[in-house]
Amino acid sequence: MAFLAGQQLSKTYRNAEVPVIVFSGLDLEVQKGEMLAIVGPSGIGKSTLLHLLGGLDRPDSGRVSVDDHELTGMSGDQLARFRNRNVGFVFQFHHLLPEFSALENVAMPGWIGRTKRDEALDRAAELLAELGLAERGRHFPNQLSGGEQQRVAIARALLADPVLFLADEPTGNLDLETSERVFDLMRECHDNRGLTSVIVTHNPELAARCDRVFEMKQQRYN
Repeated sequence: MAFLAGQQLSKTYRNAEVPVIVFSGLDLEVQKGEMLAIVGPSGIGKSTLLHLLGGLDRPDSGRVSVDDHELTGMSGDQLARFRNRNVGFVFQFHHLLPEFSALENVAMPGWIGRTKRDEALDRAAELLAELGLAERGRHFPNQLSGGEQQRVAIARALLADPVLFLADEPTGNLDLETSERVFDLMRECHDNRGLTSVIVTHNPELAARCDRVFEMKQQRYN
């Protein structure tokens, strides 16, 4: 049985005059320890699919399961707890809180999950050091480069030792050299921690460095 599975997933956006079918009847399986790239043209539903897999959104129909936990049957509070403890997210825009230091931004998921303040800060400092940012912990986001900000976001995603790592265009706003360094770090973290990772990307070279590529081509899969 797959570690991560989406079965017969359908999603339609209805907040416009004409409903927009994103996809219908989509099936996807990811094995434990696999790094999967999701590719496809803009607007095909890559980010939407990632949000469904991580419990940030719900499908109109179908089911999502992660390590025998069925996300589609959970309440909102249960989903929030599951995400906090099991899923690490990285987005194209790092979403760091500007009024908090890099160290505090990384520690934030721990505080939300009611980890003791100092314990979360110690863990955050370890992760920043691992990602080459030991000297930048006290700096605020506007004092960091784009690549540094994204490394802080990766550290934040790893704070709770998640089993599932999801990244949505994590190098989309970075230059080529910085993109490669950030991807190298993600690949290293994936391998060292035994993560199961799903990465949405427009970069074919980075996608090719994943274990497998899932290409989205059309809206309906059934």
